[in-house]
Amino acid sequence: MGLRPPRPQSAGGTEQPSWQEVVAALPVAPPAPAPPRKSAATRLGELVDGVGGLVAFSGKTLRLVPQRPFQTREFVQQTEFIAFVSVLPAMLVSIPFGAVIALQLGNLTKQLGAESFTGAASALATIREASPIVTALLLAGAAGTAICADLGSRTIREEIDALEVLGISTIQRLVVPRVLGCVVVAMLLNGLVSVVGVAGGYVFNVLVQGGSPGAFVTSFRTLATMHDLVLGEVKAAIFGLLAALIACYRGLTVKGGPRAVGDAVNQSVVIAFAALFVTNFVITSVYLQLVPEPV
Repeated sequence: MGLRPPRPQSAGGTEQPSWQEVVAALPVAPPAPAPPRKSAATRLGELVDGVGGLVAFSGKTLRLVPQRPFQTREFVQQTEFIAFVSVLPAMLVSIPFGAVIALQLGNLTKQLGAESFTGAASALATIREASPIVTALLLAGAAGTAICADLGSRTIREEIDALEVLGISTIQRLVVPRVLGCVVVAMLLNGLVSVVGVAGGYVFNVLVQGGSPGAFVTSFRTLATMHDLVLGEVKAAIFGLLAALIACYRGLTVKGGPRAVGDAVNQSVVIAFAALFVTNFVITSVYLQLVPEPV
């Protein structure tokens, strides 16, 4: 048996307690109570308040767009930044997107015996639906997150409050240039994605599926109209507007610290995606009812 070492003694001769005894004697704090769970009615009320705040924010922003002074320098900087973070990913995504559409529609038209309509079907699907959707997702995922994080960090540093104290309109100074920049880049990016997607579909249909180049081009020229391109541009502009408004609103309404900024960025992406898909369905339904298909 080993001998137990003697306890250290103080100058007065009394034994000092060991560190285990000191730790055991420390008071233990009671566990923090769990935060109360929000009821369904509370969550519904917060959702309604958020939607109402977003609508009011959007209306105020649109009213301030034509008013002076216009922040030209901020608009140019934001447009350049949004284009820089969106152009290359859009091109890389549009090539396989157009190729997949061409491959799927090519197989379907072969089964139906309508190979000559592969070009028109794939090109129209790319111009009407794929290009605006790709543009919207990239703007909301790349540019929207950057905008929300920028405005959110300024909010928690109280820079936004300082601008309001100085009498400077935050919406006119910061929000309007970003919203207009997103709209302009969305329309330009939609045209680029349309061209790259149709070209990718043409290459894959001709080289991979053995389609006829003449049939691809002829069917596209026969069934495609200028209304299809206009529809895609209108969709892109609306999608860019929605993505920018949602990102700016969530960035300016952040409450808390850096973690709240991260949560706001995630929420802005999810809300933007949901709003874009719902808006796309509504616009497509209205377009198909108002514009007849060419025969």
